[in-house]
Amino acid sequence: MAYETLIVETHGAVGLITLNRPQALNALNSTVLRELLQVHEAFQADDAIGAIVLTGSERAFAAGADIKEMQPLGYVDVYSRDLMSGWDDVAKVRKPVIAAVSGFALGGGCELAMMCDIIIASETAKFGQPEITLGVIPGMGGSQRLTRAVGRYKAMDLILTGRMMDAAEAERAGLVSRVVAAERLLDEALEAAAKIASLSHPSVLMAKEAVNRALETTLDEGLRFERRLFHSLFSTEDQKEGMTAFIEKRKPAFKNR
Repeated sequence: MAYETLIVETHGAVGLITLNRPQALNALNSTVLRELLQVHEAFQADDAIGAIVLTGSERAFAAGADIKEMQPLGYVDVYSRDLMSGWDDVAKVRKPVIAAVSGFALGGGCELAMMCDIIIASETAKFGQPEITLGVIPGMGGSQRLTRAVGRYKAMDLILTGRMMDAAEAERAGLVSRVVAAERLLDEALEAAAKIASLSHPSVLMAKEAVNRALETTLDEGLRFERRLFHSLFSTEDQKEGMTAFIEKRKPAFKNR
């Protein structure tokens, strides 16, 4: 299927999505959202896909939301449409998503990266929430996800000043999982995704669910939730295969069931 704003490929068990609006530095608009949700739904339904990589161009992962699309809107327009709420569904894909970020990841671009499970950044990456300089605030989750990622005071600094931080600062702050050379970015992301996709898919899905639950609940409730998922995996063939392979000192052959 051809897309207007995305390039979609598969690399073995990994789905690769490339934002493709070069004339607008991959600015996010309603078409990008619609197509991204369609691709996520397709990859989610494909049992052969175990992980997803989302990337942009060398110059920009995504430079923000499309200001030209938003500028004419008034309060009634944005409130009646619940503008930006559709992006919540992007973060709900159950399979692991790795953001491979090069160049600018600003505003909505930074928020989109934070909807992913792992952020791998090139040395050229720059992150920020500059909405305050436009007379608004983040609207796709920036104030919530950034605070959870880097803490209140770092988030306040970035959101109130609108300044950018480079990849090294983002890694120190805990926003970025790792920083790699620009020429290795996509390879590193695809290799990480392939590693994840090679593991037991039920275990991977539950691991993601358990980590995400830690952000939403108390420690006692989170520990109980983790144990219940841990217990449930003992009903799978992959648990028996994984532990048997460990004892027999061989590589497991997971069947994803």
